[in-house]
Amino acid sequence: MPIRPSDLVFASAEETARAIRTGKVSSLELTKHILERIDRYNPALNAVITILKDEALVRARAADEALSKGQLWGPLHGVPCTVKDTFEMAGVRTTAGSPALTDHIPKEDAVVVARLRAAGAVIIGHTNVPLMAGDVQTFNEVFGTTNNPWDLTRTPGGSTGGGAAALAAGLSFISIGSDIGGSIRTPAHFCGVYGHKPSLGVIPTRGHIPPPPGVPFPPSELNVAGPLARSAADLKLLLEVLGGPDPEDAIAYSWSLPPARGTRLTDYRLGYVVDDPLCPVSSDVKDVILKAVNALHGSGVSLDEGWPTHVDPAEQYDTYRYLLYSATRAYRLRDEQFEDLRKQAAKKDRSYETIMSSAMTSPHKHYQAASIGRMAARAAWQEFFRTHDAFLSPTAFVPAFPHDQRQPTKIRRLFTPEGSRFYWDITFWITFATLSGLPATTAPIGLTSDGLPVGIQIMGPYLEDATTIDIAGRLAEVVGGFIQPQGY
Repeated sequence: MPIRPSDLVFASAEETARAIRTGKVSSLELTKHILERIDRYNPALNAVITILKDEALVRARAADEALSKGQLWGPLHGVPCTVKDTFEMAGVRTTAGSPALTDHIPKEDAVVVARLRAAGAVIIGHTNVPLMAGDVQTFNEVFGTTNNPWDLTRTPGGSTGGGAAALAAGLSFISIGSDIGGSIRTPAHFCGVYGHKPSLGVIPTRGHIPPPPGVPFPPSELNVAGPLARSAADLKLLLEVLGGPDPEDAIAYSWSLPPARGTRLTDYRLGYVVDDPLCPVSSDVKDVILKAVNALHGSGVSLDEGWPTHVDPAEQYDTYRYLLYSATRAYRLRDEQFEDLRKQAAKKDRSYETIMSSAMTSPHKHYQAASIGRMAARAAWQEFFRTHDAFLSPTAFVPAFPHDQRQPTKIRRLFTPEGSRFYWDITFWITFATLSGLPATTAPIGLTSDGLPVGIQIMGPYLEDATTIDIAGRLAEVVGGFIQPQGY
C-alpha cells in the first residue's frame, strides 16, 4: 500500500527508510515534499540556511533508480537530512556563522558528511548556528536568527539550534550536530527532540569548524560530533553510521557499539538529581522532571537519589569551565589584554570572569592539572557505573527562553519564576558528561505549564552509548516521547 509523503513527515528515519526501501514511497516524492515544507515553514523559522534543492532532487532520483536495480546504498537510503553549518561539505558554502567564512567553499566533505552519504542519505542543506558555534542561542550576521517552532519569540538553543528546530518542525528526518557546551543537548531540550552527545572520540570531528578551515588541531578533549532525531532508535542508527575511527586511523583499529546493559526499563539501576544549589532548576522545568522520576518509580525502576559518592560537582564544574575557556577563548587573547586578565585571575574566586581569565593566562602546569582533573572526573563516574547503569539529571535549568542578543554575553540574564540568573549558568548541567567524555542522551519528557518542551539528560558509562540511548527510548513508554508542535 503506497504511503503519502505527508503521512511520513514526523515519522522516524528508520520508518521512512523502510517505506522507501519497500517501495511505499519514493525518495524523490518525499524529498520534494520536505523541500515544499521548507518553502512554507522555514521563512519564519530560519532553521535551514543553505538549501541544496537541485542537488537533493538529483540525489533522490538516483536513490530511486538504484533501488529499481536492486541496489541499496545503506540504512538511510533516500532519507532527507540536514547537517549543521559547522561541518564542511564539498562544493557547498560552509560558514560556521562567521562573516569571515561567507565565501568558504570546502573541497572535501567532513567525515560525518561522507558517512551520511555512504549510508544513502539525501542531504538537503545546512542548518543555522551562532557565530563559530559559540553561543547557546542561534543567530549570526550572515544568516540572521533562528526561531523555536514551539514559540517564535524564543531561541531553539545553540549551537545546533537550526538542526533541532528543523527536526521539530518536520523539515528533516535527522540532523547532525556537535557539542562542547551542550550544543546538541540544549537545543534538543529546548525543541522537544532527542539528542546524543557520544563518548569522546567515537565520531570523528575532522572537517568541523572551529578550528578555522585548514588549521590542524589535535583531537579535542571536550568537543564531539553527534546526532539529533525524533526517536531514540534513530540516534542509535546514526551512531552506528557515523561512529568509528577517522579514516586515517582506521588502518590500525576499528569500533563497534557495545549493546545496551538492559532490554527493559526495570533492568536498569539509575541514579538521579533533579536540582542542586550550585544551579537551581526553575520550578517549571523541575516539575516536569519530577513527574518523569515519579513515573519511573511507579514502573518499578530502581532509582537512587543524590550525586555519586566520589563526584564533586563544584570541582568538576570549575575544571570544565577552565578547559572550555582554554579551548575556545585563549587563542583569541591579544597581548594588551594579558595584564588586566591576570589581575582578574588573581582573585581566585569561582566567578565566570575569574575562571575565564585564569584559563587564558595561567601557566601550562595549570592546564596540565586541569587535564588530570578531567580524567579523575571520568574515573569517579566510572566507579559509580560499576553499580549503576545511568544517571539522570536536568539538561538545562530553564526551558527555551526569549531571544537576547545583547553583547557582551555577561550582561545577558535568564529569567525564571524564582528570579533572574546569570546567562552562562546554562552550562552547569551539561558539564559532567562533557568533562569526563562520557555519553549523554537528552530525551523529551513533557511540557511546562506554558507549553514549552523539557528534556531529561541521561548520562552513562564510557563507550556504552547504547545504554543511555536505550533508556531514552524506553522512557517514552512511561512519559511519552516526541510531540509535534502545533501548526506544523
